[in-house]
Amino acid sequence: MRADAQLNRDRILDAARDAFAVRGLDVPMAAIARRAGVGVATLYRRFPTRESLITEVFADQLAGCLSLVDDALADPDPWRGFCSAIEKVCAMQVIDRGFSAAFLTAFPDAIDFDKARTRAEEGFAAVVRRAQESGGLRADFDPADLALILQANAGITADSPAVALAASRRLVAYLLQAFHTNQAGSLPPPAPLALQHAIG
Repeated sequence: MRADAQLNRDRILDAARDAFAVRGLDVPMAAIARRAGVGVATLYRRFPTRESLITEVFADQLAGCLSLVDDALADPDPWRGFCSAIEKVCAMQVIDRGFSAAFLTAFPDAIDFDKARTRAEEGFAAVVRRAQESGGLRADFDPADLALILQANAGITADSPAVALAASRRLVAYLLQAFHTNQAGSLPPPAPLALQHAIG
């Protein structure tokens, strides 16, 4: 790739990353091109579809999501691993609104993205099982409850990213205390929610 073409590509990715983080995935492609300082035709030459741009922008974050699940599974303390996974995924969500929407959206042409998402979901289910088997996590926590957590976390609004992150950390701390077996009272059955329901 020529140096000028690589520069344009990098500028498009940076502009899209910033726009998606603040406004979510519905940012018009023309607005991303303007922010990047390139023409719309240049953007579409590099990224023929919105999905191709989204999957490229969020490749690193998806790798980070897989890494946090792997770290949780590797933690010798299953309860601590579970808590860490919840804390980190909620922090990722509140810092970058676009990533949570990208993670939860089906992209028919993005096979690798969908495979990685499935791996993350299966890994989180394993994190939950380990924490329950160790006696730390209440037995009635369902992996689908992650959708509820993300919905609650997505509702946080604040004047700055730092304040939003602080509010998210406090919310997650409340929730984690409720998830511990020491706090286990009876709950209604899990709602039939998929992660896609967490897009707000």
